[in-house]
Amino acid sequence: MPASVFRGGLSIGLRWVLTLLLLATTATFLDISAIGAELGDFPVPMLLAAMAISVLQVLVSAWRWRYTAGRLAINLSFAGAVREYYLATFLNQVLPGGVLGDVNRAWRHGLDSGSRLGAVHAVMIERLSGQLVMISVALGLGTWLAFYQGRIIGMLSDLGGLAVAVAAVVMIMLGLAARFWARGRGYVHALRRDIRKSLLSWPAILVQVSSSAVVVATYLGVFAVLATGAGHWAGPSEALTVMALCSLLLLAMAVPVSVAGWGVREGVAALLWPLVGLPPEQGVALSVGYGLAVLVSSLPGVLFFLNGRRTGC
Repeated sequence: MPASVFRGGLSIGLRWVLTLLLLATTATFLDISAIGAELGDFPVPMLLAAMAISVLQVLVSAWRWRYTAGRLAINLSFAGAVREYYLATFLNQVLPGGVLGDVNRAWRHGLDSGSRLGAVHAVMIERLSGQLVMISVALGLGTWLAFYQGRIIGMLSDLGGLAVAVAAVVMIMLGLAARFWARGRGYVHALRRDIRKSLLSWPAILVQVSSSAVVVATYLGVFAVLATGAGHWAGPSEALTVMALCSLLLLAMAVPVSVAGWGVREGVAALLWPLVGLPPEQGVALSVGYGLAVLVSSLPGVLFFLNGRRTGC
């Protein structure tokens, strides 16, 4: 067995182990029966609505990818984009890291389009568009939450360790970027050019922000439907509080250390909900419900995986 294959298999195995450990550790500190009761409060119609919202999420995301590719003069049909996005979503749900599906999507599109670098940039940029909007929404809602709850200092103290960890990751990434810049200025120039063409120029920036805002709304919409079905809020302030917490969960899922954010998402929920006086079991149940809804809605990707067809540019 080649060493690279062995290392890849070991890395995947370790990510699965870490995911299970995170889930088990979170469960140790919580009332499992209470989580089960919370999950039982999700009505079936609301679960179906949550899955329907996830379908809309894939359709809009696929359109955004197609638009980005078009700005880079790479052909991609909408049907092909939807098919590949479903496949990528499914792979991201079952493979560690949450990005391998997107890597596969870029690779397959590159084979079909004949522009491998452009295909990679199209995927990177459309995901970047979504992450920038998601970060903006989470920061906005998180800031409101801190002021509304009147626990700014306490929340900063409780989340101090997380802030230090994030700062360390950012410093490492900046260091790697500096080395990459020194060794690959030609590629960096090409990436900057493509970002400018497909994200920062007019009207691309308006299209990207608008479509990404819809995608982020579908993320939060899944949480909102589940929370509504379980009766987790009685008014606008309660609804906004839960949505602010859920936006922070979405940011936590971006940390690529587990399978589809499982374990990380539930652990962060168990920490965040008590900060605003809500039971941690409520947050964990919402997190589990979200994960299951997205996983089930991604199952059409299995058909495209078995079919083996590519983007059909």
